[in-house]
Amino acid sequence: MVTMSDVARVAGVSATTVSHVINKTRRIEPETERAVLAAIESTGYLNDRVARSLRTGKTMTIGLAISAISNPYFADVVHAIERAVSANGHSLLLADTHDDPEHERRAVIDLLAHRPDGMLIAPSSDPHDALARIASRGIPTVLIDRVHADTGDWVVDAVGVENAQPMAQLVAHVVERGHRRIGFIAGKEGLQTARERVDGFREGLRQHGLDSQADNVRHGADDAAAAIDDLLDRDEPPTVILMGNNQITIDSMRRLSERGIRVPDDLSIACFDDFPWADLFHPRLTAIRQPVDLLGTTGVELLFDRMRNPGVEARQVRLTPEMVIRDSVRALA
Repeated sequence: MVTMSDVARVAGVSATTVSHVINKTRRIEPETERAVLAAIESTGYLNDRVARSLRTGKTMTIGLAISAISNPYFADVVHAIERAVSANGHSLLLADTHDDPEHERRAVIDLLAHRPDGMLIAPSSDPHDALARIASRGIPTVLIDRVHADTGDWVVDAVGVENAQPMAQLVAHVVERGHRRIGFIAGKEGLQTARERVDGFREGLRQHGLDSQADNVRHGADDAAAAIDDLLDRDEPPTVILMGNNQITIDSMRRLSERGIRVPDDLSIACFDDFPWADLFHPRLTAIRQPVDLLGTTGVELLFDRMRNPGVEARQVRLTPEMVIRDSVRALA
């Protein structure tokens, strides 16, 4: 059987260098990498992960349970996670939770069947069943994006973005632009991020003496168009509507176009979640930009540190987003 040492001898490099080329765990000079790849082909060496799993008890895989299809924001997070996982010599196994506890349960069961060395999960509104299943296997776990205060007796790390304070900051911005009738279309009811953003919205109103607007909250994850209609068909509709995530923003913009409402001439909008084409919209959208790459890489760093040091106390990391001011909030006289 051809070994990694045989490949190293043919390529004229160390076995460690061959390992780095195969597992992509360190940058190797292009000329050296070509020599190693040529040696792998000429010797017929196969990097047999199954055999390595039997020897080491590790599968060199990381499971990720996340709403990757139904939530476009998470697509960017997945890309960041995949790059970081690959840099650590592992492969990523992905299962879509659809932000639903039952789908989440099935996704976790499917991932656990592959015996991953670690798990990342963007938890739904009730992640306790999923967490219990993972904990029963003793698999290191990190919550990504949604930082749950109540994780039972399980030791899990978590990384998320500050939600409440940036949402209050967005309220302050539109108030400074003269708006006093403010609506908010929040994400899926029950999700941790949605709850925190609603809290931030109401705190922002309170700070500016606008408590009477606190009921202008609608949840639009399932039907943003209906939420838009409900707010705009009131006797005194909002002059500005804030959106809780990028999918709601896109769906709401579509509904506003159908109603012939011009932004910001007829209605101002701003959103939580920036996205690559936000500054290509007309008008360009004022948005809270989340540090997507840092979110993904920090989650992976926490996970691999947990895998190396299983006895450390649970950690929660909160990242700070930034507000990007563009053209979608009109100043009122």
